[in-house]
Amino acid sequence: MASLKVPELVPSPAEDAEQLRKAFQGWGTNEALIISILAHRNAAQRKIIRETYAQTYGEDLLKDLDKELSSDFERVVLLWVLDPAERDAFLANEATKRLTSNNWIVMEIACTRSSHDLFVVRQAYHARFKRSLEEDVAYHTSGDFRKLLVPLVTSFRYEGDEVNMTLAKSEAKILHEKISDKAYNDEEIIRILTTRSKSQINATLNHYNNAFGNAINKDLKTDPEDEYLKLLRATIKCLTCPEKYFEKVLRLAINKLGTDEWALTRVVTTRAEVDMQRIKEEYHRRNSVPLERAIDSDTSGEYEKMLLALIGYGDA
Repeated sequence: MASLKVPELVPSPAEDAEQLRKAFQGWGTNEALIISILAHRNAAQRKIIRETYAQTYGEDLLKDLDKELSSDFERVVLLWVLDPAERDAFLANEATKRLTSNNWIVMEIACTRSSHDLFVVRQAYHARFKRSLEEDVAYHTSGDFRKLLVPLVTSFRYEGDEVNMTLAKSEAKILHEKISDKAYNDEEIIRILTTRSKSQINATLNHYNNAFGNAINKDLKTDPEDEYLKLLRATIKCLTCPEKYFEKVLRLAINKLGTDEWALTRVVTTRAEVDMQRIKEEYHRRNSVPLERAIDSDTSGEYEKMLLALIGYGDA
């Protein structure tokens, strides 16, 4: 008789909520207990834990975590506990409000989420901030940045794999003509990047490379210091190979004089349940150092333990 495999038991949401409550009580907070629970629960489980906690104790788990934790550790835990759409809405809103609005974060969210996920982010943004995401992006940007970002955040792309090769060839030609004329902000470039499916864009850019002998981003490097061109290249990278884009964000965050914890926290919390394995492989390939070792040597304490747990390393 075949032996039955016993499934690994995950504590119930009620048990998790109770343990978290215990972590907040007494002298000092039990950060290790918080990590051992929250870093090892998926988005659906975390949502139920929050609901159970509120029903059982009449308190908001996020508010209690906010009271008990501090600094970078607090930020990584709070971002992780948020529902993914809420998290994206929060990050996008924060990006528009920073001293110089962070166009990259808005672009990143718009280009690396599925059409449905982006739709849910817009709903979450509207529910939380009582304004539309596109309204805030339009208000906090101008010129070419606004021209690109507003249609990106409003896009609802076809998500399937079907590709029209005739269209790919004609649009590759359009892109090449506009880029040759240095018309980088042309409506046709923006239309192609903001409306076509990711499969279609990949086919178009492959044809561009084959027909004109250069990858499109190489042709867009004519002025490396041009901020709009940087954003345009990043948009293309996010749409076609997000793991390369996120590897670069992590590399720049970790290799700076002093770590960019905001970027590091954002990438780990938003990609841990999506494509972290591919990002780790790309990071190792590009830097000859595993991502976990880079994080280990650049961060410390509970913040480091939480990050390592989220990228799937060790039993933090």
